[in-house]
Amino acid sequence: MLLLQKLIDIFLHLDKNLALVIGQYGSLTYGLLFFIIFLETVFVVTPFLPGDSLIFAAGALSASSSLNLYWLYLLLCLAAIIGDTVNYWTGHYIGPKVFEGRHRFIKKEYLVRTQKFFAKYGGQAVTLGRFVPIVRTFIPFVAGVGKMNYKYFLTYNILGGVGWVTLFLFSGRFFGNLPFVKANFHFVILAIVVISVIPMVIEYLKSRQ
Repeated sequence: MLLLQKLIDIFLHLDKNLALVIGQYGSLTYGLLFFIIFLETVFVVTPFLPGDSLIFAAGALSASSSLNLYWLYLLLCLAAIIGDTVNYWTGHYIGPKVFEGRHRFIKKEYLVRTQKFFAKYGGQAVTLGRFVPIVRTFIPFVAGVGKMNYKYFLTYNILGGVGWVTLFLFSGRFFGNLPFVKANFHFVILAIVVISVIPMVIEYLKSRQ
C-alpha cells in the first residue's frame, strides 16, 4: 500500500520530484532520464515506468533549469531506439520460450494482446505502439519473436522513437510553461497518463467483445 502511494505521489508531483533531482544532481539527471526511458522500453517487466509524463515534465523543466532541450532530445531519442532494439533481440532469442511457459514477471495476456495489435497493424505497430503504454514495451519483443526483418523493424523503431520523444518533449517545453499549466501541473500529468492509457483500454474492450 505504501509503495502504491509512493508511485502515485511520483506521478502526480513529477515536476517537483524531477526539479529536486535536477537541483541535487545537475548534469547527472541526463543519465537518469536516459536510463529510465531505456528501461521502460527494453524490458517487458518494466512497462509501469512513467515514459510519456516524464518526457513531458523534462521538456517543461528544460525552460527553467540547467537541462538543455537539445541534449535531452538527442539522449531520449537514443534511449528509446536502443531500448527497443535490445528488446527486439531479446524476443528474437528467448521469446518463443516465454510464450510456451509460465513466467512470474511477464503477463502472458499482455503478450497475446500485443500479438493481436501487431497482427492488425503489421510493421506500423512498431511506430503506433510507441504511443500506447505497456503495448510499447511488448511490441519490439513480439516483433523479435516473430523474426520480423531487422532492417524493416529498425525503420519503424526510429520513426516511433523520434516521433514519441518529439511529441512529448516539445509539448512539455511549449505547454508546460503556460501559466495555467504550471498552476495545475499535477492535473496535466494525470491527464497525460489517462489519455495514454485510453487506446489500450479500447483494445482491451474490443478483445473482450
